[in-house]
Amino acid sequence: MKKVLVLYAHPRPDLSKTNKPLFSAIKNTENVTAIDLYDEYSDFDINVEKEKERLLKHDALVFQHPVYWYSCPALLKDWMDLVLEFNFAYGPNGIALKDKTFVSVVSSGGSRESYSVSGRKHHSLKDFLLPFEASFQLCHMKTLPPLALYSATKAKENGHFDKFKTMYQNLLEDLKDDSIDISEASSFENMNEYYNSRL
Repeated sequence: MKKVLVLYAHPRPDLSKTNKPLFSAIKNTENVTAIDLYDEYSDFDINVEKEKERLLKHDALVFQHPVYWYSCPALLKDWMDLVLEFNFAYGPNGIALKDKTFVSVVSSGGSRESYSVSGRKHHSLKDFLLPFEASFQLCHMKTLPPLALYSATKAKENGHFDKFKTMYQNLLEDLKDDSIDISEASSFENMNEYYNSRL
């Protein structure tokens, strides 16, 4: 069974309607190491060697975070800048992450309809998250489309939260079992559609 590392980043968990309860729901999952980055590094003093060791001990990496200005919270970007070092994660000798799997699990206040060419944002959420895909492909990792909770502030009221939580739990189980067809999943805009296609 594979091991999964979840890095959760939310600078204001006290205001979180969805990310905090999602993290609580998965943090004790067997073979999943779930790290609250803002709790561990509230001073932004990231222990790079410790984080590299974590990456080496796991087979899959999950970023869980709200979408902030079409990207991630600052600490998660700082983690990428510091931990994904030349000749560790990329470069001539940077093969430490080769063939591991990466996926983003994100929430957005925007609706699914707004994230489209004809919608208010003029792009899909996957388009906005392309820098993550490109970064981890540079690190020789296999990348999956994001698992996305749209209209997150209303997710509990409209009944989408519980369905999304189940999808997230299924994603972690599938990462542990190494049972996701990367090629098939990559044909979808998000992992939501991949799982819906299997119903």
